[in-house]
Amino acid sequence: MTTTPPSVLPDERPDDRPAAPPAPPPAPPTPAWSALQPLLLRLHFYAGVLVGPFLLVAAFTGLLYSVAPQLEAVVHRHELTVDTVGDARLPLADQLGAARAEHPEGVVVQVQQAATPEGTTRVVLAVDDVPEGKDRTVFVDPYTAEVRGALTTYTGFLPVRWTLDDLHRNLLLGAPGEMYSEIAASWLWVVVLGGVVMWVARSARRGRLRRLVVPERVRPGRRRTLSWHGTVGLVAALGLLVLSATGLTWSAYAGANVSELRATWGWTTTYVDPTLPGAAVGDEHGEHAEHGGGTGGPDAVLTAGVGVDGVLATARAEGLREPVRLTPPSEAGQAWTAAEQGSGWPTRADAIAVDGADGTVVDRVDFADQNLAAKLAHWGIYAHMGELFGVANQLVLAALAIGLITLLMLGYRMWWQRRPTRQRRGPGPWLPPGGLRRAPRWLAVLLLVLAAAVGWFVPLFGIPLLVFLVVDVLLAARARRRAAAAG
Repeated sequence: MTTTPPSVLPDERPDDRPAAPPAPPPAPPTPAWSALQPLLLRLHFYAGVLVGPFLLVAAFTGLLYSVAPQLEAVVHRHELTVDTVGDARLPLADQLGAARAEHPEGVVVQVQQAATPEGTTRVVLAVDDVPEGKDRTVFVDPYTAEVRGALTTYTGFLPVRWTLDDLHRNLLLGAPGEMYSEIAASWLWVVVLGGVVMWVARSARRGRLRRLVVPERVRPGRRRTLSWHGTVGLVAALGLLVLSATGLTWSAYAGANVSELRATWGWTTTYVDPTLPGAAVGDEHGEHAEHGGGTGGPDAVLTAGVGVDGVLATARAEGLREPVRLTPPSEAGQAWTAAEQGSGWPTRADAIAVDGADGTVVDRVDFADQNLAAKLAHWGIYAHMGELFGVANQLVLAALAIGLITLLMLGYRMWWQRRPTRQRRGPGPWLPPGGLRRAPRWLAVLLLVLAAAVGWFVPLFGIPLLVFLVVDVLLAARARRRAAAAG
């Protein structure tokens, strides 16, 4: 008579199939990781709680900026488009003449071809009655020479777009407001990299690499929130790192260090030289000569020699892809410059310098000849502005902004879920301090040296980090005093 195995109840039958092998136990963490993980977690926590609001504002304003071209097209439709597309465009000289007839103020600093058949030609004027750094742009129908209007512009951005740009960059507060965006850019890469390292290590340690990009299906709670936080963060990580790096290149303090580094290593962008052969700076024409030089007023240079249409013809003959941006000489002894202005393709950035007297090319710089660092900077800038591949680029930016907002909300949700009881109101407690003090001395020294180097290069990362360190030390000292008082 056989007896029932103790593991099987009398009303159950054993499975004939072989039992599945037990899952391998999680790999024990290495000593270095055991010391580093609490430090990364605490830094990630500090940054999420204290720098998170800066990142949240940057994400919301960036999301608004990602749809700026569409808003601009709607709000400024009258200036940007013509009523009827004609058979042929008028010469640029005629369009310039119409613009100057209605707006004789200032001087012409740029002429931009219409980018589409229904688009208008832009005549950019440097005037004194607009805010510093901005211009006045006159919009002309290229088929009838009708002036469609004039707007204050900033580097080609119309009011809707440069307002959203200022909102994202400085909260409409000018230079003081730029501190917020630099703090956000300075810490975004730290938060992303730290989160990715911890998420990958956690998944690998538990033997669940599939969960890197597939959230766990568990009951609502902190574990589920963490799963979504890690998955979204990993998917968005590369794009967020690109936004952080490109944002730092425009910042006041870290950006200056980036420019100095590029200059030291010869990674600067090469620009076309408008100096005419034989012209000497400071000669009798003088570098302070009136715009356009010579007599006939500031617009004489627009019609002298081959004129603006002759320069455009030279640009076409040299293979520059239209639309082309034309810049007249700013002083005597200089040439016109003609540059491709289509930013929807990453290699459209060729430029030439043209002698206005006879239309000969005196200098040329093709995008293909730029060094790799200059190309990466060009691509990064246009990608950050949503102009690298048009609408597709804008959709990616919007998705990254929404992803960052989601990450921050999930992070704050996890902090809330850490509270000891459901009855307790408010967020959870802060993580226990003292991780740096408990780390091996070699690791602590290495991290401090690395943090000091990065903090020097990126000051608005280093200063908050120093504040975090001081707070951590004070909290650790208070915890030790309380433990001693408790016996």
